[in-house]
Amino acid sequence: MVMWSWLGLRRGKATTGWPRPGGDDGQAGGLGMPRFGPQLCRAGCRECIEVCPTAALSPAPPESETPLRVDYGRCVVCQLCVEVCPTGALTPSGDWAFGVSRREDLLWDEAIGASAGQALGRRLAALRRSLHIRHLDAGSCNGCESELQALNNPFYNLHRLGIFFTASPRFADLLLVTGPVTAPMREPLRSTYEAMPDPRLVMACGTCAVSGGVAAGGYNSGCGVDQWLPVDLYLPGCPPNPAALIEGLLVLLERMPQRVRGGRLER
Repeated sequence: MVMWSWLGLRRGKATTGWPRPGGDDGQAGGLGMPRFGPQLCRAGCRECIEVCPTAALSPAPPESETPLRVDYGRCVVCQLCVEVCPTGALTPSGDWAFGVSRREDLLWDEAIGASAGQALGRRLAALRRSLHIRHLDAGSCNGCESELQALNNPFYNLHRLGIFFTASPRFADLLLVTGPVTAPMREPLRSTYEAMPDPRLVMACGTCAVSGGVAAGGYNSGCGVDQWLPVDLYLPGCPPNPAALIEGLLVLLERMPQRVRGGRLER
């Protein structure tokens, strides 16, 4: 104990100052969602569509201005589309902050009617400074759980933001769901939600929870949380990193603006 105290005093504070300006989000060099440049997309090309494992890329309807439909809510960030794209319409990026309050904001839209960063319509003044989370694994591969565990390490230190995990849904404000909601987990999901007091919120964490991921539509799998419960925040990624999780939680609490609209990240 004495040794650890001495090391702590010698090395100083380990916790990042982020999300305050100038703080380190810990994601330098990490890959995020592929960036789409529709002006480079070639009509009739299907190479990226054919390799996408989750149908995040599909042919656009005839009236669309671009030949490709991009759904970031289905993207597992595998980068296969980037590797096969012959024109550079899809390029790698560090765009990881994709938490949105509306599922439609994860769909690429050539015409954006309003700027990104709109606050959620629902006012949550009572929860902004203290939020308790009940996590429910609804069929996850445990990739998202590994990132959730990192939230309480010394670097991210989630408690400093007034956000805590709780074991009981009766003390929870937010139900954070990972996994596509497999058949055996549908009743536990509903029971957990019903045990929570109002106002109760739901966050779909990871691409599986947003849309079903690679297992969507299987005989024992679902297509995301919003099939069963109303969702207040969608956070795709496979898995979303700890910084994306924190930003998503702060967007939900209206302590940070939403940065994605029409499938585009405001950097």
